Amino acid sequence: MDKKDMECYTVYCIQNDPLWVKGRFYRMETLQLKAYAKINLGLDVVRRREDGYHEVRMIMQTVKLFDKLTFRLLEEREIRIKTNLGFLPVDKNNLVYKAVKLLQDTYGIEKGMEIDLFKCIPVAAGMAGGSTDCAAALVGASRLFGLDLNKKELMELGVKLGADVPYCVLRGTALSEGIGEVLTPLPPIPDCHILIAKPAVSVSTKFVYEHLDAEGIKAHPDIDGMIAAIKEGSLRGITDRMENVLETVTIPKYPVIAEIKSCMKKQGALNALMSGSGPTVFGIFEREEDAYTAKRLIQERKLANQVYVVLPFNQKTNR
Repeated sequence: MDKKDMECYTVYCIQNDPLWVKGRFYRMETLQLKAYAKINLGLDVVRRREDGYHEVRMIMQTVKLFDKLTFRLLEEREIRIKTNLGFLPVDKNNLVYKAVKLLQDTYGIEKGMEIDLFKCIPVAAGMAGGSTDCAAALVGASRLFGLDLNKKELMELGVKLGADVPYCVLRGTALSEGIGEVLTPLPPIPDCHILIAKPAVSVSTKFVYEHLDAEGIKAHPDIDGMIAAIKEGSLRGITDRMENVLETVTIPKYPVIAEIKSCMKKQGALNALMSGSGPTVFGIFEREEDAYTAKRLIQERKLANQVYVVLPFNQKTNR
């Protein structure tokens, strides 16, 4: 991975970290990275394939809400994960573990990794929290194992771990097709303020797709029109086309999603939409003060337990 790619991930520089083990001092290389969340500005399902997967066309956007991962190189071939959320798996069922293991197995790495995962991105929320942690693990482990894989190589590995992982390596604004792994970078969206609200429910992506009538979708999002608006730098052209076909499944089961959308729009959002398979809702605001007013109202009404005002992440400037 080149210097510019690393800069968009690195929080702290690599450093030597002293560790006392069995009566002796060892030094471990340490690296801390940010793993950013995503939202879907538009999400269309084209068809259900014979293998059960769904082909999609989505406009993906990285936002500045992130988890922090701290990596420490181990001399022994182990993978240890610690996290601030007790209900998360820290074994082979964790995507971070799988990412490190994939690098070990693919490149014959005999060293190990200790990872401290501090979660801020809502879990099971349609924001690719697990996938972005996985992408960061590929980047961090590649660096500390001395592989220095470039972005393309990391994305090719990432698709083996999940459809959203290649995008989470890429980041920024992008068209996502296929099952999510075919990516076309797009220009950054105009400056705006994004309000994110995750209600106190968890949604199963598998449930949503299993209950989606892909062949019966009557209205499809104008993805091509949104791409044109992005290229023109028209924020209203983007927000006017925000649509997510998965809402047809998720909103009837969780009406609070529609309540949050309505609240955001009444407080000045140009538009509001469910991200991914939900239940997280985001609203796009031109005025920061309107976003914070909507945030306070959502909290007062107890519509969501995790509410944030963030900015979009710009892939070209890594900020």
